[in-house]
Amino acid sequence: PHEICGKVIVATRDSELPHLEALHQRGHANNVDCEIIDKARLSEIEPHVVGLQALWIPQAGIVDYPAVVTKLAELIQNSGGRIHLKTKVSGLQKGANEVVVLTNSGEFQAQRIINCAGLHSDRIVQLTGMKPPARIIPFRGEYYRLKASSPRLCRNLVYPVPDPALPFLGVHFTRMIDGTIEAGPNAVLALAREGYKKTDIHLPDMFRTLTYPGFLRLAFQHWQTGATEVWRSINKGAFVRALQQLIPSIKAEHLEPAAAGIRAQAVTSNGDLVDDFLIEESERVLHLCNAPSPGATASLNIGATLAETAGF
Repeated sequence: PHEICGKVIVATRDSELPHLEALHQRGHANNVDCEIIDKARLSEIEPHVVGLQALWIPQAGIVDYPAVVTKLAELIQNSGGRIHLKTKVSGLQKGANEVVVLTNSGEFQAQRIINCAGLHSDRIVQLTGMKPPARIIPFRGEYYRLKASSPRLCRNLVYPVPDPALPFLGVHFTRMIDGTIEAGPNAVLALAREGYKKTDIHLPDMFRTLTYPGFLRLAFQHWQTGATEVWRSINKGAFVRALQQLIPSIKAEHLEPAAAGIRAQAVTSNGDLVDDFLIEESERVLHLCNAPSPGATASLNIGATLAETAGF
């Protein structure tokens, strides 16, 4: 299930207008149908959204992504592939003509390995004897959802102009394929690689993050932004105020908590947030070390690129 519904990226301050125009030019450079629209046109598309100008992308759409993944799994299995769940990789042994993958479910042999381990991709790099080009720092993105009883304040996709200094999109509104509206996310440091809840703490993960020089440099450079994100996490009113920059009429009582996600953010030892795809190669192993947003949207092309690079 999918729908081409369109998307607006909204500038709410004068300082954002140059960045909006830069996105406009980048869209045209990539053959994306997009245009700058004024307040009146924005009100026609999204009556409750307020902004100075917006970038309208009519080609943008939504999809049932769990259904996409289920279909991909079906295609793999129907073509003779196998999927092993709850299988933890503990080692990689390179032979003359193959790689042996050591796991808690036994050993697997392959001529080529592609590492798309997401939150654990840097650890898989280490298992091959390579030094990872960056370390994965987990950031939890927390969401609210508009209650079914709340006013219909958003029709489709409403985004702010992103901060070019950070590879995060900012809090935005997304209509899901079932018609519900999600609002968020923020971006707070997760204290576990798979810390989907605020109470999830994994002491070894936390220690490795807090002692990593790259994270310490990142925290020093962007401590104010980090503090703001944490405050939004613990204070619903602060989260609502961020949403009100796009939709002033939204209120706290319109929102209920929704599921959170974890962003596998690659951070270099210099404290830089890697904001592009990062592919490294060692003997018989290809590593996708960073897959930033829009990783899900671009997943089929990412897969095609990796397969071509691996020689399949």
